[in-house]
Amino acid sequence: MSKLGTLGARLHRGEIGYDFVGKRKIWYGVSILITITAIVGLAVRGLNMGIEFQGGAVFTTEKTSISVSQAETYAEEASGHDAIVQKLGNGGLRIQIAGIDTGKSDQIKQELAKDLKVDAEKINADLVGPSWGDQVANKAWQGLAIFLVLVVIYLAIAFEWRMAVAALVALIHDITITVGVYALVGFEVTPGTVIGLLTILGYSLYDTVVVFDSLKEQTKDITKQTRWTYSEIADRSINGTLVRSINTTVVALLPVGGLLFIGGGVLGAGMLNDISLSLFVGLAAGAYSSIFIATPLVADLKEREPQMKALRKRVLAKRAAAAAKGESLEAPVVDERYDEDEPEDATPAVVGPRAQRAQPSSRGRGRGRPSGKRR
Repeated sequence: MSKLGTLGARLHRGEIGYDFVGKRKIWYGVSILITITAIVGLAVRGLNMGIEFQGGAVFTTEKTSISVSQAETYAEEASGHDAIVQKLGNGGLRIQIAGIDTGKSDQIKQELAKDLKVDAEKINADLVGPSWGDQVANKAWQGLAIFLVLVVIYLAIAFEWRMAVAALVALIHDITITVGVYALVGFEVTPGTVIGLLTILGYSLYDTVVVFDSLKEQTKDITKQTRWTYSEIADRSINGTLVRSINTTVVALLPVGGLLFIGGGVLGAGMLNDISLSLFVGLAAGAYSSIFIATPLVADLKEREPQMKALRKRVLAKRAAAAAKGESLEAPVVDERYDEDEPEDATPAVVGPRAQRAQPSSRGRGRGRPSGKRR
């Protein structure tokens, strides 16, 4: 078995682990700092909205010897707005200008034809009105809102409302960071960006639900034992799925990073940046939030319940008594439902990843030394 596999197995068995819940305030602070930076970037620089959202025009030319930088200068002079120019495979140019009126497009087309030394009739102009862009933006916001509402309803039904709230906070955390990075970097926001954003929200939710499912399974009848607190079991749930989360995140980031850094950066396919940046940032933020934000927040909310407070007091009192007597705290804890008259081999009630190891083997019971003489 590889070192990573061995580490994952030890984490799952609870032999080693990092105290995510115990050190949650540190990671809360890190998240707050990153979120404030994203909000400041969004407020100061704003988003570079594409023509699909604010209207504009896309001019496609035939093959020309004019460079991309020269074409950008000509387009900005002709329109008075920032322009995005890309070199096409046939040697032509794709000139995108946002924020211009459709009535002004003919004038810009004529000036571009003159500057680029091409026939105006061979320049194809695709126009997007601002009203259509507003409709696209409204639909995007509606889709995002519906998604978040459905997520909260599903998690509240499948798990509980505390997990739904924690997952919602984690999703908003991921959205804010991703949008803030777009504002700071200045990449254009297009429908592809929205698709990427919804995709990473689904991925982040999946990663969070995996941990929640493990936590739900391990906290059944938690108040009937006195070995672990809710926060400790939440910690074990995170550690038990940590290697899986890291593996899936790295595997997902590798191809997305190839699109972003090689496709968009090295090869100059700028349109790939629209979706690849949102995927790359969102996948990383989603993995972070599912580990450091969602589950610790659930533990915070659960520990406020009177039952969990009482459980914590019983656990700490039992540990203090065991420490005073010099007893080992790793001994199996027998469920309080079992009285003294029950047989000694009664199954102990153990909560947590070590529950399976604490169960007596049914095979072992029948493998003792046979009674009587061998014939």
